[in-house]
Amino acid sequence: MRRSSKLVCVALIAISSLVSCKKDEVTSPIISPSYSVPNSYEFKNSNGISTVDFSGQKTRLVMLDQISALMGGTEPVSEATLLSMYDGTGFPVDSLNTSGKKLSDKTAASVDYFGGINAEQLTIRNKFKSLFKDAELLTNGTAEASKGVSGYYMYGTKKRYFNANGLEPQQIFAKGMMGACLLDQVLNTYLSTNKLDAGSNKVNNTNKVLEDGKTYTSMEHFWDEAYGYIYGNDNLSTNPAVYKYWSSYINQVDADPNFSGIKDVILKAFIKGRAAISNSDYATRDAQITIIKKELAKVPAIRAVYYLNEGKTKLGTHEGKAAFHALSEGYGFIWSLRFTQNPLTKAPYFSKEEVDAMMNDMIKDQNGLYAVDYLSPILDELAKKIATRFGFNVEQAIDATK
Repeated sequence: MRRSSKLVCVALIAISSLVSCKKDEVTSPIISPSYSVPNSYEFKNSNGISTVDFSGQKTRLVMLDQISALMGGTEPVSEATLLSMYDGTGFPVDSLNTSGKKLSDKTAASVDYFGGINAEQLTIRNKFKSLFKDAELLTNGTAEASKGVSGYYMYGTKKRYFNANGLEPQQIFAKGMMGACLLDQVLNTYLSTNKLDAGSNKVNNTNKVLEDGKTYTSMEHFWDEAYGYIYGNDNLSTNPAVYKYWSSYINQVDADPNFSGIKDVILKAFIKGRAAISNSDYATRDAQITIIKKELAKVPAIRAVYYLNEGKTKLGTHEGKAAFHALSEGYGFIWSLRFTQNPLTKAPYFSKEEVDAMMNDMIKDQNGLYAVDYLSPILDELAKKIATRFGFNVEQAIDATK
């Protein structure tokens, strides 16, 4: 072969090799991100200024805390006061009244499940409002709770209030809002790609277009808001640390050896997802969304089973009325299951109809929670149904700490 022909062959082989390498580079999966992921939820710009903001979520968590405290407090409270607070005014702290934030417009208001005003949304909000009337009657009353009679009983050193059917309005409000407001906003609004990628959000985030006068992009802020609804009321400067709402119950589930590690999984997914957004890595972001949606949904499920069992063990004993507090928590966590989202189906792990049926089963008897003989097997059935749906067994959830 002549030298010129050999050179041509060599050149062709080299070009072929380069093309092959180029193709491999494009199609080969990225094993790990090329950027660093911090150990805590702290993100700053090149000037060292924080780009994290979930102040609105902190405000709403404080509002929830104050309403809940009044509903279960020792002082009389009026329905009008609670309604006003639910709509963002009437708080003893002026900064809450002037914050422009309220709980009512974030209740059953997610992008994925509600979109705008609809019949279910109004039903849910009205159910919460009806609990305020109960709180007024109970905190202003003097009757001791008994079968068919609304009133109070002493739970240790604390006075608790119960309706005639044995349900505790304060607990239903707190646990119900954890689902219908906090969880719904996290999973079905701020971690929804319908929200994160709406309009030009993805393009703007990739090009580092910041919100007016802010240090963050819209997508970064939406992710922060999801994080804030879970961890916004944590006070990590105290010893021991104070945790509230979902953060607290994540810790309680994590303390159960059967579910140890769930706390780190959820927190690390939030951190990694935020880092991914800041680096325009949307595949990693979406993978973290899947993790958060799966793991967070387990928390109300595990706690619902735990409280159903705790209530059952106290029914018919000298601690009978103490059972109603636990069962009311279980009732509220069951309600929260309607606001979970299975990342595979994009629907709740339990539908609205299934959740309504379970809650109704708990108080179907005319004597409500006082109907021990009716209720005991029902509680076993509900606990097993929830555990099975989420892939654990009742005994595992019973081991969870209080």
